[in-house]
Amino acid sequence: MQRAPTSWEIDPDDPRAPPQELWDRMTPEERQRVLDTLPSEFEVSEASPPEGDFHFNPKVAARDTLGGYFQRIGRRVYLACELPVYYPAERMFAPDLIAVLDVEVKERAHWSVSAEGKGVDLALEILWSGRSKKDLVDNVARYASLGISEYFVFDRRRRQLRGFRLVQGSGRYQPIVPQEGRLTSAVLALDLGLDGDRLRFFHGQHALPETRELLDRLGTMVGDLEARIERTELRLDEERRRLDEERQRADEEQQRADKERQRAGEAQQRADEERQRADEAERRLAEALAELERLKRERR
Repeated sequence: MQRAPTSWEIDPDDPRAPPQELWDRMTPEERQRVLDTLPSEFEVSEASPPEGDFHFNPKVAARDTLGGYFQRIGRRVYLACELPVYYPAERMFAPDLIAVLDVEVKERAHWSVSAEGKGVDLALEILWSGRSKKDLVDNVARYASLGISEYFVFDRRRRQLRGFRLVQGSGRYQPIVPQEGRLTSAVLALDLGLDGDRLRFFHGQHALPETRELLDRLGTMVGDLEARIERTELRLDEERRRLDEERQRADEEQQRADKERQRAGEAQQRADEERQRADEAERRLAEALAELERLKRERR
């Protein structure tokens, strides 16, 4: 018996993923068509105005700080800012930051729970000048009903941080009680706290460095390294200069030694010539004496 094709129409004004039972009946091609149709970008409107730096910077700093940390320790945690999240048949939502554990870390257009095989583990909202009821009341109920393990709200204007953890099997949150001014995230295995109007993450007593802090440290390290290189090059130049001077003195000593050997050779040559002349004179004298003696004998 041929299976009747399944279809799912996306309402552009209220985009939703299909119910799980419908998704389970879909072929891979039908599922891909749904994923390709789900919106990943939304127009700015009066109901959803553009955000300012006070709202944008904290969420990006949180994503980059956590992303760098988990990459350094080799833990697979997917992090995204304002990524459209689609639970089966639920209204789409896009938290300021989501974290999903033990999944492939790659770029995505949206997070489809049916396609990915799991839901969001942690959500973070940054509150600056928007509607506090949405983040502090509506989302608390909704995220708990969806099974999101932890939910944090950072009210930057009021410098307040709230956290909620899912009570297993209840579909509701209970507040996370601060410990020494920090909230513990069991999902991240980190603590969250405030430093003035900045959200910070802590491992033990140490705050995770933000990207700009890492860049500052890197800049300092590069500056120190360049200074050490410059000092080393100066020492090498000084050593080269001393070595050149030593070589020059050795060359001069060699030249003087060569001249001394040359003069000694010339003196030896003159002495040899003098000995030759003396030997020649002695020979001629002997010959003269012999000739004189011969002449005397003849005269007698």
